[in-house]
Amino acid sequence: MRTDPPARAALLLAALALLAVVAVAGVSVGTRAIAPAEIWRAFADYAGTDDHLIIRDVRVPRTILGILVGAALGASGALIQTLTRNPLAEPGILGVTAGAGFAINLGGVLGVAGSQSAQLTLAFAGSVLAVLLVYSVGRTSPLRLVLAGVALSSVLAGLSLGMRLMLPDVFDRFRFWSVGALAGREQMSHTVPLLAIGIALVCAMAVARPLNAMVLGEQVAHTLGGHTARTKLAVLVLVTLLAGAATAVAGPITFVGLMIPHLARRPAAGSIPWLMAYTMVLGPILLLISDIGSRVLLPTGEVPVAVVTAFLGGPVLIWVVRRYGAASL
Repeated sequence: MRTDPPARAALLLAALALLAVVAVAGVSVGTRAIAPAEIWRAFADYAGTDDHLIIRDVRVPRTILGILVGAALGASGALIQTLTRNPLAEPGILGVTAGAGFAINLGGVLGVAGSQSAQLTLAFAGSVLAVLLVYSVGRTSPLRLVLAGVALSSVLAGLSLGMRLMLPDVFDRFRFWSVGALAGREQMSHTVPLLAIGIALVCAMAVARPLNAMVLGEQVAHTLGGHTARTKLAVLVLVTLLAGAATAVAGPITFVGLMIPHLARRPAAGSIPWLMAYTMVLGPILLLISDIGSRVLLPTGEVPVAVVTAFLGGPVLIWVVRRYGAASL
């Protein structure tokens, strides 16, 4: 595969074209099939028909949600794998998912998680606090950061399980959020978290260049005039915003942050800026394809998109372990 800049740009344009095709398919495919031409008419010549209502109120918002969540998960996975130099790292390793889940459960115990907007706020706040705690313990080295994240995730998961077992009402509130999905989430107000994702994606491209120098080693980065401590902190903040907002909006969707960086690494050819660009396009493609599959796999209803991504991610995880060996664990 050619890895010169023109070839990389051509591949990125091809990926963007594929994303456009998948997005149109995401609006067209479902329990009620809609012709692609009807999508244009729903906005250019709105007639208030059932198809137009479905397109404007359900499927287009759901597709936009899938694009932003997929880009956030893919980019955050690339950032955390690069920072920790661990090919098996993914955003949840910093306690994002466990922190959000614990906050949802605690909110149920305190009686403040009754609405979807309250759950959204709790999930985002919990993920941020969890990452801050992990960073305060493991900021001295990538290995210590990973160990702190795994330890905190285990503790929070245990506490959350205990609360759900003792209080059935807490379990009922947690059940909706715990299944990572796009279905049903498009009707919620996501202005703040989606705006945070958009800003964080722009900042991720800005931090990609100094992070590119850190791949060569911290001493080399210092020699080139880089500020490694500042770059590490910026990456952790961005991973928290990207993964935390995505998890708060759509629930825990696994394996996207693990798979996408590996799919993007070969065409990126060692360039972190190109890696970030590819992950921001391939992440939405994977999530939208999984979402389309979730609608058509069962004739009786939808499968949560997190189930589909986990089904696809299992073989990828096995491939990564076989390629990088047990040392990556």
